[in-house]
Amino acid sequence: MEFIQQMINGISLGSIYALLALGYTMVYGIVKLLNFAHGDILMLGAYAGFFILTFMGVTPASMLVAFIFSMTICAILGIVIERTCYKPLRTSPRIAALITAIGVSTLIENGARVIPFMGPNPKQFPTFTSINYDVFGINISMVQIVVLGVSIILMVLLNYIVNGTKMGKSMRATSYDMDAAFLMGINVNKVISFTFAIGAALGAAGGILYATAYPQVQPYMGLMPGLKAFVAAVLGGIGSIPGAMLGGFILGVAETLTKGFISSKLADGVAFGILILILVVKPAGLFGKNTNEKV
Repeated sequence: MEFIQQMINGISLGSIYALLALGYTMVYGIVKLLNFAHGDILMLGAYAGFFILTFMGVTPASMLVAFIFSMTICAILGIVIERTCYKPLRTSPRIAALITAIGVSTLIENGARVIPFMGPNPKQFPTFTSINYDVFGINISMVQIVVLGVSIILMVLLNYIVNGTKMGKSMRATSYDMDAAFLMGINVNKVISFTFAIGAALGAAGGILYATAYPQVQPYMGLMPGLKAFVAAVLGGIGSIPGAMLGGFILGVAETLTKGFISSKLADGVAFGILILILVVKPAGLFGKNTNEKV
């Protein structure tokens, strides 16, 4: 029973990592950029949700408003960051964009420390009253149900956008060959901005879910989840949407099993150990494809 309990906990946590990993993998799949500021979008999304829930109280309606508000604000912010920070570097060496992403991350984190309603001190995140259900001796909380349910809905919605809409077809074409997509009449700039907006919106939703599961918000809360989501994206095959989903769940389960049966102190080490292992054994990830680049 303990093993099944930890598996359920891991799937709940892994669904949050999967949402974040989707943002990493979508952006990398189109512009080949590792957006290390993505974890800080989680933090901003959590604070946006905190603002709404503090003002309106915690009800199903206010949670819906919090998700919509947070995802909208972060989607706009994602577009602004792409247009101002990454677009001018699109033809520059990748290291320039990578350094810029780290700089954007640092700017967001330290900027949050001086904004009045955020500040450097941790704040209690408003959440549901703890309701637990006992199913055949397995404890399942309302928070876990909400986290997993919302994550699955968003993943299904993303899959529809990518595979069932005209914009999704444009995104797939741009990821295969940006220059050819441009010559075929696709507005590449619009596609890239839309990709950043979708990734940031998913990150914002992940932020609210993460703060609901671990009810505290502070400026550096997105640092570790962001890094672990990157590990999940690499594990699944960066650039692969199904891989990001699977990688998130695998990482969440591995982390909770480590906490439950070995030591909570080793949980982070196991996560980054998985990164090292996958880079040594299968650098392309579980769903990735090996590609050769001409020098």
